[in-house]
Amino acid sequence: MIVAAVGLGTMTIKAAGPVLLAGRALPAPVQSVVALLAPALLAALVATAALGSGQQLVLDARVLGLAAAALALALRAPVLVVVVVAAATAAIARFSGIA
Repeated sequence: MIVAAVGLGTMTIKAAGPVLLAGRALPAPVQSVVALLAPALLAALVATAALGSGQQLVLDARVLGLAAAALALALRAPVLVVVVVAAATAAIARFSGIA
C-alpha cells in the first residue's frame, strides 16, 4: 500500500511540471539549478553508501573501491571497466585484510 502511494505521489509530482508550465521553458537560473540536482543527489547517495554504516562513519574496503573507481573514471575508462575495477579492488582489500 505504501509503495503504491509513493508511486502515485511520484507520478503526480512528475505530471505537475508540464501541467503548470503549459509548454513554457523554465527560466535560465532555474534550468541551471535543475541540471545540477541529479549529479548532486547521486554523489550524496554514493557517499552515504560508501562511507556510512548505520549512524557511523566507516572507512573500509568500499572506500578503496570508490577511490579506484574515481581513478578509473579520471583515466576515462568505460563504465563497465570502472565497475569491475571498483569491485575487484574492494574484493582484494577484503580478502587480504587491508580493510
